Amino acid sequence: MSIVLVDAGGTNIGSVRYALQRLGVDAALSADAAGIRAADKVILPGVGAAGPGMARLRELGLVELLRSLTQPVLGVCLGMQLLCAHSEEGDTECLGLVPASVRRFVEAPGLRVPHMGWNTLVARRPHPLLTGLVEGDQAYFVHSYAVPLGDYSLASTDYAGAFSAVIARDNFHGMQFHPERSAAVGAKLLQNFLEL
Repeated sequence: MSIVLVDAGGTNIGSVRYALQRLGVDAALSADAAGIRAADKVILPGVGAAGPGMARLRELGLVELLRSLTQPVLGVCLGMQLLCAHSEEGDTECLGLVPASVRRFVEAPGLRVPHMGWNTLVARRPHPLLTGLVEGDQAYFVHSYAVPLGDYSLASTDYAGAFSAVIARDNFHGMQFHPERSAAVGAKLLQNFLEL
């Protein structure tokens, strides 16, 4: 099985790659369109802001390629947000693969932004990506923007209201949290993706 990590400049690429190595998978790091298209599975990691993230994908000539992929694709953190239609962050047009607009958390007393730390994942509907997820399982989040709930939401987390923690639409999947920093739960969900 060939796994490609899209080399779009996300600072979490190394840690995602290491998490996959712990699962016995050596993922190639690539910005090469032919290599990405030929992979069995594609992972779009990302940390940072939506505008520069999309600018980097355009610069690499990967926007239309990513939109055309038919194999399982996983967006992680910012990578998940980039799968959506639009982000309020920098008023950015994203890939448009999931019909959602990414919104900034509204700051309120006692509510820190960015949302940072361990939070509980709540399954909203059955999906192979969530196999083995049990009540009370937690994942590690670091983000200021979130994807609202919709029919694409597989799991949610509550931080001043529920938002999408795991999404899927067709062959495109996303995890808002960092599975590579989420201990056994993150490893399990990454393994589930590899088995899709």
